[in-house]
Amino acid sequence: MLTTISSAASRAKLTAPRLARFAAAFALVACCQAASAQPARELQSPALDKSGQANLVTDRRGRVYLSWIDRTPDNLFTLRFSVREGAGWSRPRTIAEGRNWFVNWADFPSLFVLPDGSLAAHWLVKSGAGTYAYDVHMARSSDGGATWSKPTVPHRDATQTEHGFVSMFPAQGGRLLGAVWLDGREMKEDTSGGGHGHGHGDMTLRYAALGADGKPSDEALLDARVCECCQTSAAATRDGAVVVYRDRSPEEIRDIGVVRLVKGKWTPPRVLHADGWKIDACPVNGPSVASDGALRAAVAWYTAAGEKPLVRVAFSADQGETFSAPVTVSDGSPAGRVSVAMLADGSAVVSWLEIAGSGGEVRARRVWPAGKMSQPVKVAATGVARWNGFPRMALAGDALVFAWIAGRVLTAELPVAALAP
Repeated sequence: MLTTISSAASRAKLTAPRLARFAAAFALVACCQAASAQPARELQSPALDKSGQANLVTDRRGRVYLSWIDRTPDNLFTLRFSVREGAGWSRPRTIAEGRNWFVNWADFPSLFVLPDGSLAAHWLVKSGAGTYAYDVHMARSSDGGATWSKPTVPHRDATQTEHGFVSMFPAQGGRLLGAVWLDGREMKEDTSGGGHGHGHGDMTLRYAALGADGKPSDEALLDARVCECCQTSAAATRDGAVVVYRDRSPEEIRDIGVVRLVKGKWTPPRVLHADGWKIDACPVNGPSVASDGALRAAVAWYTAAGEKPLVRVAFSADQGETFSAPVTVSDGSPAGRVSVAMLADGSAVVSWLEIAGSGGEVRARRVWPAGKMSQPVKVAATGVARWNGFPRMALAGDALVFAWIAGRVLTAELPVAALAP
């Protein structure tokens, strides 16, 4: 049972309203304040038609990298990336390709830039005949992505079970690559035809540090029972890293969990805020964390506790050791799928997917630690189906870059100035 991180303003009590189905949260009718006019500028996407699994990352110089998967009609999957340059994107480069990949709307590949400028990437490869039998594959590049190392696997359990939802960050002062992932080695696949398919046993959260040769070290079990298919997120801090994920208690409370790497040691897992969301299935809606690389951090997440869908954000001034009382960012009918970016003044921008009419919108809003907020801004129109994936956001100087999926990977840029209070 996880303890709850002490709040700088209050300490909420758990409530436990049951949700018959996760979809019911999306069917709720709420009064919606319309987002302001769309000030975002679409960027010509380098991705092909029917591309997906978009992701974004910013390096220490403020350059944004877009990664995604292109696919051919005969199911050849290609992981590519492009760098934001001038008014558009650089010519795409290929990281890896294969036909036996596990390609999923919610568990998507990522690219990461280490402090020395070298690149790391991960993708998912089938390890057996089971639906959820797949491994994490990782590769490194020291020449800007022109060539890539032979892939390695960060987990060494050799079970044909689920391994995914990866987050990466610099470890040991940037000398190593830190990786956390959801690990299903304790689970057995459900072949009964019922449930969500992950089977019996507990999903775990695990960690390893990898050198340039890809060999794992410092392996650790971070949490022995977590939600089965919600994204993880990680951010570097002054003394290590903060990792957020969706927890799973014995009573099926699935609030956001936090673990921290502090001077080489992992803290016990704790709950960020006691929303008290009780749900008997994975909502497939993970949190997002960003930091200034020193003391400040912000975490955004989705909850439907009390059958009321909300997007929230909480701030920390001590590397994630404590968090402020959460601020509710959404004021309509959010579907979640959040992303967060931290600005130099300590404010944060939160993006999410909003249910709007017969479709959806990518929205963004700036929030300050004291609770002041800008008006929500519509970034783009999209849908809320699974194939619309998870919109991503990254900070690039005085602008924000967005990626989302509407028939293919699309991208846009929004000035931070458009999110004035």
